[in-house]
Amino acid sequence: MARSRSGYYSAIEYIGPRPQKPKKPNLFGGWVIVAIAAGACIFFGKPLVTKALASDDDPTKAENQVIIQQLASSQDFGSKLAAEALRYSGSDISYDPSYYKITYPGGDVPAGKGVAADLVVRSYRSLGIDLQEKVHEDMEANFRVYPQLWAATGTDENIDHRRVPNLQRFFSREGQELSASRHSEDYKVGDIVVWALSNAETHIGIVVPGPASEGSAPWVAHHPAGGGVKWENALFSYQIVGHFRYPAE
Repeated sequence: MARSRSGYYSAIEYIGPRPQKPKKPNLFGGWVIVAIAAGACIFFGKPLVTKALASDDDPTKAENQVIIQQLASSQDFGSKLAAEALRYSGSDISYDPSYYKITYPGGDVPAGKGVAADLVVRSYRSLGIDLQEKVHEDMEANFRVYPQLWAATGTDENIDHRRVPNLQRFFSREGQELSASRHSEDYKVGDIVVWALSNAETHIGIVVPGPASEGSAPWVAHHPAGGGVKWENALFSYQIVGHFRYPAE
């Protein structure tokens, strides 16, 4: 207590820090933090959401299996070939254009490796047609009518059937050559399609059905360079330079 002039003491009621006036809340600062947090969520979350939505749009393995069963039960050769191509599209095959020395006939590169032509060769082989043997025999008898693109002086049963230009020439000679149109109705499941790519290379695939959710538009099974085997709506994504049915109807 402190002593007053009158001699009496008065009580000290507060001995703490000097009272401060209450501050007004800074609403602006709070909203800035919220805005920054929301922006970060959108920036980092959008790719994940997009990827998730894209995966939902991709054909499922269940859809693939249902279509394979339907095609395989058909008596039509093209349908059976499309079933084998779809079955192959579900395989984990890395793109590998390396040269391999393989047996003849019935030879194949390692199971987990392949190129676009291998999808076609393996699909036909599953149905008892060995394109390695058939291409080799036709090239042996008619070497000069095949593309002279590799400075080869003779046939090579290890690689000839794995080259798209050779398959294209074989199908044009031994199969049914059809219009390279851009009309969906001109293509049947099991048809062989050859495309010209922007890098001057050729590419090959097999026409297959799309998933039921996509209607009746023809899709393709193919193995593009640098990626895995695909089942996708890409029939008209490149310039079509060859359209065949083999064996011919």
